[in-house]
Amino acid sequence: MIEIVNLHKRFGTNFVLRGVNLTIKEGESLAIIGKSGCGKSVLLKHIVGLLQPDEGYIKFDGSIIGELGRKDLYAVRRRFGYLFQGAALFDSMTVEENVSLALVENKTNFTKQKINDIVEEKLGLVGLSGIQNLKPAELSGGMKKRVALARVLVTNPDYILYDEPTTGLDPVMSDAIDDLIKSLHEKLKVTSIIVTHDMFSVKNTADKIAMMFEGKIYFSGTTQELEDSNDSVVLKFIQRTGF
Repeated sequence: MIEIVNLHKRFGTNFVLRGVNLTIKEGESLAIIGKSGCGKSVLLKHIVGLLQPDEGYIKFDGSIIGELGRKDLYAVRRRFGYLFQGAALFDSMTVEENVSLALVENKTNFTKQKINDIVEEKLGLVGLSGIQNLKPAELSGGMKKRVALARVLVTNPDYILYDEPTTGLDPVMSDAIDDLIKSLHEKLKVTSIIVTHDMFSVKNTADKIAMMFEGKIYFSGTTQELEDSNDSVVLKFIQRTGF
């Protein structure tokens, strides 16, 4: 379980997080929504300790992330997978080298054949078997996203953080990525945290929604509760996004 308590963060004079409180239960599929620049991606980076809060804390399975030493923090991070907004593949590496990177860097002591087998398995999970020798430049935008997701899966994480997973994709490929996120959540029993402004994606992938507004969690509940809300801020957001 992840507990976010009174989280504050500013960059210079820009106050991004102004007291975020949110609990994410194990096994949930949670979408974090809100307008651009409201702090969604900043919140994700705090969860895995890439950023440190100015005030407040994040507790993961009873341990406060900001108080962990290097070794313990890395152990926590190994339980997370992070799908970056732009896929973040290394252009000079093949698909196989990109996907296997975490296994190599973490010195798993797997044989080359074992690593190859794991890469093949994870590429199969995202529907991309047989492309190990291609370079990122040879892939479409949707394929890059799926290769990046295979790289996330290679360490068998308990939690997957998706940062705008459908950004830059056409509607057909966006739907395919949504279906993949939902399928992996159900098949692998991972906890999914999806930052997105794509409200169609929210409906397709999330069990619960947390809406950020003015640096805080303004609404938390199910998609049906969001649709049924009479709150003026929520109604305005729904009308603007077409939810």
